[in-house]
Amino acid sequence: MSVIKFGTDGWRAVIADQFTFANVNVVTQAVAKWLQSINRAENGVVIGYDARFLSREFAEHAASVFAELGILVRFSDRIVPTPAISHAALAHDAFGIVITASHNPPEYNGYKLKAPFGGSATPDQIAGIENELASVGETVTVQPFQQRVKFGLIREMNLLDGYLQSIRENIDLEAIRNSGLKVAHDPMYGAGSGIIKHLLGEKFVQEIHGERNPLFGGTAPEPVEQNLSELCKITKENCDIGIANDGDADRITMVDENGQFVSSHKILSLLVEYLHTHKGMNGTVVKTFSTTDMIDKQAEKYGLPLIVTPIGFKYIAELMVDKDVLTGGEESGGLAAKGHLPERDGIYIGLLIIEMMVRSGKSLSELAAGLFDEYGSHYYHREDLLTDDSKKHAMIAYCKAKKLTNILGSAVVKWDFKDGIKHHLDDGSWVLVRPSGTEPVLRIYAESSDPLNVQKMVEEVAALAGLPVIFD
Repeated sequence: MSVIKFGTDGWRAVIADQFTFANVNVVTQAVAKWLQSINRAENGVVIGYDARFLSREFAEHAASVFAELGILVRFSDRIVPTPAISHAALAHDAFGIVITASHNPPEYNGYKLKAPFGGSATPDQIAGIENELASVGETVTVQPFQQRVKFGLIREMNLLDGYLQSIRENIDLEAIRNSGLKVAHDPMYGAGSGIIKHLLGEKFVQEIHGERNPLFGGTAPEPVEQNLSELCKITKENCDIGIANDGDADRITMVDENGQFVSSHKILSLLVEYLHTHKGMNGTVVKTFSTTDMIDKQAEKYGLPLIVTPIGFKYIAELMVDKDVLTGGEESGGLAAKGHLPERDGIYIGLLIIEMMVRSGKSLSELAAGLFDEYGSHYYHREDLLTDDSKKHAMIAYCKAKKLTNILGSAVVKWDFKDGIKHHLDDGSWVLVRPSGTEPVLRIYAESSDPLNVQKMVEEVAALAGLPVIFD
């Protein structure tokens, strides 16, 4: 079963290649055996699924395996965002499974694991399940899904409404509606479709790409700048703010009233600003290794503790359970805030930023510009470069050996190996080189005060890896 490999947030693979009903059966057996070994099977599991091809069918098969092994299943009666399953896991004190490949291309599906505290399963929990994988033999024969439902071993139920109610209790939706702000929402054909429109009301929300389309219009449901041209146009023409979520709605990107992309780095910084200075909240600020240094400057200014984790929200979730965390986030748009779930939630965070706009009386562009006024310019670029394993491993070995000593004429003054290799330059810039754990991809990240240099740094490092990048 060596084809099954867990990454930063569960297991993902290509449908009909490695992501098969047989492999879902095996992974589910491993989860069930692990739950039984730690005496956590009594409360059963909750299972949800996204809008991808065969997600409902894969979820039904997983549910049938749990039922066959004597574990009660609470099964979503509809497509749901991943944070809704995290909320259900918390509400039922049970582990959760979401069949989703998040922002991956349409040919992928995946298997996310959520813990009873309402967030991503911890690294230790994932390791326990991976250890069980080695002892799983053949697939277990299951009874038909509807038969298990008939006899009560699987309970189909609404796992969305409790999550929506928690948002209503924590976000001042009435103030947002009373402000008259118009919101453009792009759920990218994913599990977030219809939710912001439902919470705020149809007259306040213009939704695009809300219909079911398992091919996602031919584009991976990832809310990155190059995928959001239509949202930018609609926001500039008709709305005050734009929100984009990925395929399972746990990540977010935003667009300001001028149709300009606002990165997750700025959104995380705005969360720190709003929660601490406007709401009077304190706590540790957590960011992943690839996230902007602007967060470091904020934490220092406000006297807030800062923790930097490896990349993957599971590391943030674990800290949010164990410590008093104000906010936590990663550069890919996974953000969380105190007072809600210890989980990234693109719906909740989007509404929280809109609430910030209403309370401050400022537009998103004004709020974002204020960050650079206060902390200096921080420009960021990332490239995910498709390659072969030999080039990927060769470049990582080169960087680990500290052979990359100069980038764009600036000397590397420090190397950091927390997750990949981060090269800190003498001008305050940095470049991170990191391999994907699940794909033939080399990731290169850079931050600089110069918007032109940040792309050139990525280009120069990519060329060293034999992977030229040409920017428009």
